[in-house]
Amino acid sequence: MMAKHISLIAGVFALASSVLPAHARTIQVTVTGMAFSPASVTASVGDTIEWVNKDPFAHTATVKGAWEVMLPVGKSASKVIKKSGMVDYYCRFHPNMKGRITVTP
Repeated sequence: MMAKHISLIAGVFALASSVLPAHARTIQVTVTGMAFSPASVTASVGDTIEWVNKDPFAHTATVKGAWEVMLPVGKSASKVIKKSGMVDYYCRFHPNMKGRITVTP
């Protein structure tokens, strides 16, 4: 009987640990010299991308038709990634500045 209880408890623990979300990360992208660095990052759904603007002027991280993050001078801003896929973004003020986030489930 004791073995059944231990087995049941182990099974419940294994099931619970398999459905709990993985620990979300914060991935930092620096904005300096009119560029996103690194220009390409890999993230998982639920991760946060944090942009740190070290340039002397404002930028954005803009995904056309989806979202935009304002990046004031000397400040940081972030976005939680909510779906998987390839996310290409750019600065609305400086369209030659481009970045990519590859998001895994």
